[in-house]
Amino acid sequence: MKKILVADSLDKEALEQLKAIAGFEVTVKTGMDEAELIKTIPGFNAVIVRSATKITKPVIGAATNLEMIVRAGIGLDNVDAAAAKEKGIKVANTPAATTISVAEHTFGLMLGAVRQHGRGNFGMKQHKWEKKALSGTELYEKTLGIIGSGRIGLAVAERAIAFGMKVVAYDVVKIETKLPFQQVSLDELLARADIISLHIPKTAQPILGPEEFKKMKNGVIIVNAARGGTIDEKALLEALNSGKVRAAALDVYAKEPPEDWTLIDHPNVTAVPHIGAAAEEGQKRAGFEVVKILKEKLA
Repeated sequence: MKKILVADSLDKEALEQLKAIAGFEVTVKTGMDEAELIKTIPGFNAVIVRSATKITKPVIGAATNLEMIVRAGIGLDNVDAAAAKEKGIKVANTPAATTISVAEHTFGLMLGAVRQHGRGNFGMKQHKWEKKALSGTELYEKTLGIIGSGRIGLAVAERAIAFGMKVVAYDVVKIETKLPFQQVSLDELLARADIISLHIPKTAQPILGPEEFKKMKNGVIIVNAARGGTIDEKALLEALNSGKVRAAALDVYAKEPPEDWTLIDHPNVTAVPHIGAAAEEGQKRAGFEVVKILKEKLA
C-alpha cells in the first residue's frame, strides 16, 4: 500500500480519482507549517502540494519512505528539489495544466492597467465619479515585450497578436514558434516595448532593476504574473513615482504576503494576491495530471 499525503487542496474530481486507485491510501491534511509537516511526513510515499505548502530540506530530511513530491502547478519554488535529489526522491509538476489560466489572467491585468480598471473600481467603491481622471489607451498596435517565451509567454503572445498588438520577445534560448513576432535582445525589448510582461521562473537576481528601468520608454506599463523577485520592487516604485512607469499590474511579490505595502498602495498599481493559476479549469487539469503522474510512477 502506497501512502499519499495531499498537503494542499486538490480538485474534488481529481481527488476522488486518486482515492479510487487500487493500492493507494490517501490522506488529506492541509494548512500545515514546517514543524507540523516534519511530524506528519514520515511513512508517506508521496506528497502533493500546490503553492501554499513548502517542502523544505528539513521536511525532506524527516521523510522516511518518501518516493515522490508532486506539485499541482508550474514552478517548484516551494520545493527544495536539490534536497530531494540528494535523497533520491523524484520531483514532478504540471507545467502545462494552468497555461491558459495564467495567460488569460495576464491579459486581464494588462487590459486593466491600460484602462485603469483597478483605480476606477476603487474610486467607485468610495462613491467617487472620476470619469475625467481615468483616460487610458488601446492595446491595438502597441508593442508588447514578453520576457520569457515558454508555454505561458507564447500563449500571451498569441492573444496579443489577436488584439492587433506588435510583439517582441526575449529568452535565453531560441524561441520555437510559428507566431509572427521577433525574438530580440533584452535591451532592444526594453527600448521598444510599450508594455512589458514577465513569464520567467524565479531568478537569483531581479531581471528588471534600476538599470533596466532607465532603458525603458517613458510611460511604459509593467505586468508580472510570473514569480515574485523577478522585479526589483524598490526600483519599480521609484519608476512609478518618477513617471517612467505609467502603471503596473502585479500578481506576484518578493514576499508573499507582502510585509511592506508601499508599492501596492501606489495609485497606479493594480495588485491581486497571486491568483494567476486559480481558475477552476486550470486546477482541474492540474489535479488530473497529478493523478496521472502518481498512477504511472507509483502505482
